[in-house]
Amino acid sequence: MSATDAFRAARDQLLALRGQPDRAVAEFGWPDLGRSFNWAVDWFDAVARGNDRPALVLADEDGAVTTRTFDEMARRSDRVAAWLAGQGVRRGDRVLLMLGNQVELWESMLAITKLGAVIMPTTTALGPADLADRVARGRGRHVVCAPADTGKFTDVPGDYTRISVGPADGWADLHDADTLDAGPAAHPGTAPGDPLLLYFTSGTTSRPKLVEHTQVSYPVGHLSTMYWLGLRPGDVHLNVSSPGWAKHAWSCFFAPWIAEATVFLHAYTRLDPGVLLQRIREHGVTSFCAPPTVWRMLLTSDLSGGPGALREVVGAGEPLNPEVVEQVRRAWGLTVRDGYGQTETTAQIGNPPDCEVRPGSMGRPLPGVPVVLVDPLTGERVDGPGEGEICLDLSASGGSGRPLPLMTGYQDDPERTAEAMAGGYYHTGDIAGRDTDGYITYVGRTDDVFKASDYKISPFELESVLIEHPAVAEAAVVPAPDPVRLAVPKAYVALAPGFEPTEETAQDILRYAREHLAPFQRVRRIEFAELPKTISGKIRRVELRGREEEQAGARPRPGEWRDDQFPALRS
Repeated sequence: MSATDAFRAARDQLLALRGQPDRAVAEFGWPDLGRSFNWAVDWFDAVARGNDRPALVLADEDGAVTTRTFDEMARRSDRVAAWLAGQGVRRGDRVLLMLGNQVELWESMLAITKLGAVIMPTTTALGPADLADRVARGRGRHVVCAPADTGKFTDVPGDYTRISVGPADGWADLHDADTLDAGPAAHPGTAPGDPLLLYFTSGTTSRPKLVEHTQVSYPVGHLSTMYWLGLRPGDVHLNVSSPGWAKHAWSCFFAPWIAEATVFLHAYTRLDPGVLLQRIREHGVTSFCAPPTVWRMLLTSDLSGGPGALREVVGAGEPLNPEVVEQVRRAWGLTVRDGYGQTETTAQIGNPPDCEVRPGSMGRPLPGVPVVLVDPLTGERVDGPGEGEICLDLSASGGSGRPLPLMTGYQDDPERTAEAMAGGYYHTGDIAGRDTDGYITYVGRTDDVFKASDYKISPFELESVLIEHPAVAEAAVVPAPDPVRLAVPKAYVALAPGFEPTEETAQDILRYAREHLAPFQRVRRIEFAELPKTISGKIRRVELRGREEEQAGARPRPGEWRDDQFPALRS
């Protein structure tokens, strides 16, 4: 059986097992792809040539729409691959790819893959210092970016090929590929274990790590993501994510094209939830994935126009609060399904379509992903109901040493890699609880969970209650040093439009939390502030924890309120 046929058989098996997650987990096995595999040639080209269905649809802010069929994407990426080869891009070369949501991003990803080179996806939000770090640590041989970003590389050292998507002084123009008459790209002979992607993590707690993925760990591993998203051939899938981050590759590249679905992108400078809803309805989007922040923005808009053609709605990136799920269900009759994964893996845990969704739960382990819970203190597996660190069992890897959807490791960082793979498990660093039916609920990062008065506190649980209050747009809970309790829960709150950071607002939010949380979970301090975030949009609780440790004191700081300031809340 060819690699293409083996991959198709695995894909079709999961499509047929929609709504049957127990059977999918029990029966699914990763395909045997032989000694060589290249997803762009063995899969994408195989389904794309002669296929006139839309593969990519980009809708700009002004309403202009660009459409490329599968066949066009195959042929255009052939030309780009031939042109890049002429610029010196060779198998194994690292290519820093820094483009926004434009057609050339998808063409370049396919073309670089076809050459057997390695993609280093990079967000356009980075400045020269970060780019210098990435070129150096990633050993970048080539850079592809937009003309507007070429100036960022003026002081970035390195002997790398400079390629611009449009005219720029001293840079080769990728658009010159349009003049080439190139035939189908030849198979580069890449082996399944050869590198394909190098991702810098978003650095929520430390310096970004450099994650290495292979020709199969993402391209094949995202079969689990396709199953979780519920994608089918012919679907139109919209994922809100910025290029350069792993979730963009998850849901704007691999998973939709594995399913032979259309990737739809709504380009924007600043997200307008009303316009986003309009695009979803206008373009017949059937599947929509967005982080909780975007879902909360949508809930401030008028949802009365209905969901259009939407069938699947999904949340990802951070835990999805139950209140968001309930509001969407009331407005549209659709259930937003949560899921879990990391840059280091594909989707690990999820609520697949047509299955019971339990409020607050991320779901259950997905097909092909050996998820276990491990006691972080003893290193022993937690069987049955209980709480532990989410891990992947390295022994369930068919002798390869790691499960197929897992990274090979952190490049040039053997200590971090060894720590992540200690004890026969890949350690995610996330704590979760599991009920009697195997449903897994997120508790928090191992670094984020803390004790107050000897009770364990999950920031996510408290934050989920806080955002139910109409004044709270976002919240981050961290431990604040306390002379009596050692630590108490403190909430940093970003206010919703129309609310002021007053004493009355603080008292009302604290009262609400008191009424809806157990006594040991009580939020005892509140401060209104803009929440610090990583460049990918995740809240940096580590920065807030550090702020509390540095500024610990007996008296409230300006802008901070404590429950003992309010007679009605003292206890």
